[in-house]
Amino acid sequence: MSGAIEAGNGGVFVRVHVQPRASRSEVAGLHGDAIKVRLRAPPVDGAANDELIRFVAETLGLRRDEVSLVSGAGSRAKRLFIRAPLELVETRLAT
Repeated sequence: MSGAIEAGNGGVFVRVHVQPRASRSEVAGLHGDAIKVRLRAPPVDGAANDELIRFVAETLGLRRDEVSLVSGAGSRAKRLFIRAPLELVETRLAT
């Protein structure tokens, strides 16, 4: 998946490019070496970060505490750590 997803110790690291204030939350393909995710939430007071974690967890069938924001809290370019098998993440986040 062009380097957007990589195996880590006990989970998977995922590079994400976020587009806030979209009409709906969805995976929207690739943006360079990251997965593009459109989010309904605005980028205000961490709302987009919360929506990203909720959306990714729901998409993967995981609990929210199994998805964490590693970097990029104030940026569109973010890095997530997901405690799940690589195959699950690749399959469900594939575009």
